[in-house]
Amino acid sequence: MVIGLDCAAPEILFDDMKGELPVLGGLMDRGVYGPLESCDPPITVPAWSCMTSSKDPGTLGFYGFRNRKDHSYDGLTFATAEKMKEDRVWDILSRVGKHVVVLGVPQTFPPRRVNGEMISCFLAPSTDSKYTYPEELRDEIKQVVGEYMVDVPNFRTDQKDRILRDINEMTKRRFQLARHLRDSRPWDFFMMVEMGTDRLHHGFWRYYDHGHPDYVPGTAYERAFRDYYRYLDSEIGSLIEGLGSDTALMVVSDHGAQSMFGGIRVNEWLIREGYLTLREGAAAGPVKPDMIDWARTRVWGDGGYYSRIFLNVRGREPEGVIEPSQVEPLLDELIAKLEALGDEQGNSIGTKAFRPEQLYHAVNGVPPDLIVYFGNLTWRSIGSVGDGAIHTRENDTGPDDANHAKYGIYIFEGPGMPAAAPQGARLFDIAPTVLELMGQPVPDDMQGRSLAG
Repeated sequence: MVIGLDCAAPEILFDDMKGELPVLGGLMDRGVYGPLESCDPPITVPAWSCMTSSKDPGTLGFYGFRNRKDHSYDGLTFATAEKMKEDRVWDILSRVGKHVVVLGVPQTFPPRRVNGEMISCFLAPSTDSKYTYPEELRDEIKQVVGEYMVDVPNFRTDQKDRILRDINEMTKRRFQLARHLRDSRPWDFFMMVEMGTDRLHHGFWRYYDHGHPDYVPGTAYERAFRDYYRYLDSEIGSLIEGLGSDTALMVVSDHGAQSMFGGIRVNEWLIREGYLTLREGAAAGPVKPDMIDWARTRVWGDGGYYSRIFLNVRGREPEGVIEPSQVEPLLDELIAKLEALGDEQGNSIGTKAFRPEQLYHAVNGVPPDLIVYFGNLTWRSIGSVGDGAIHTRENDTGPDDANHAKYGIYIFEGPGMPAAAPQGARLFDIAPTVLELMGQPVPDDMQGRSLAG
């Protein structure tokens, strides 16, 4: 059984709250635990697919939820399950006759045929969609939990009380369904992912983290943050209660969390530096292709947890202006300037910029030309333009308190698990570990290693 907690951070589970979480704390005491290094970029899509396939984003060919489908300026595509061409661990297990249950794992919409059951993730538009395999499982779910919640609707909002209620209700219904599937299916492999932790962090991190620039001590939301973790711990306890001594248990997260200190308006910076030119009369807001004067633009950027930088290359983009021979020198120049970009006072924020080929075994699909972590992910990339300011303290897609961090968590307990906490554990190691525990060979092209004892 694999229990995924999206965005769960080692600082919370291992340090701050371990003594308040009897179930998870007990698993740690009986088993082994430690930080789990995520992929680059450490974001939900593609991280869970990287974990369950043991392939990096470059090999998979998607670098976030939104990706360029070609080198046109407006050709964006979404990384649904249809973009996932590599086997995930449940595909391998299904082929050898193992019964699998997959519940809420990101990037499983639309669901695929498995030897068992799949209830897809927050990418499902609603429960009116075909979000389950088999399709008739929808009716059973309705009987068990009523209206199943694939996600918290509109979780980037100032309606904090409503979000909090929705997070708790979503978690309640997901674990209720998980217990039903645990008891009603002859499963060999069971994997669920709870998104409540991620939604909690984005909505309430400023009330929890004393180091957040907007932290206010002693609020009801700080208590609610901790209450949620205690509640989640009890739900995990109810799910694992009664598991046999022959069941190996893994609790994992895809990445961690950290305070968001601000945002860098990457396209405003590119305009200031002379790389990007907007057409006359372009309106304030997110940069769209028809706003850009392509004949006078060499570089543009995208917003999000990290920044994707794209070059306008002659012969590659429709109106490219950069000669191919100038690409590498320009990338060197951009890396130096971006990494030197500081805060409002000019102090270094520790930005890191990477060429994709530095990070990945292969570079498939249409990658960014540069992957940029502003403030090493303590600052968000803001894609919109408007007032000319480079720095902002507001997120342009709605209120958000936290960005992602490179290290999530693992907790292992049960037969076949290592006697000592493995050092240097990576997200790519989970799928090989599952396969070895289940007596299956690990494919040669998996990028991780088994951590089984």
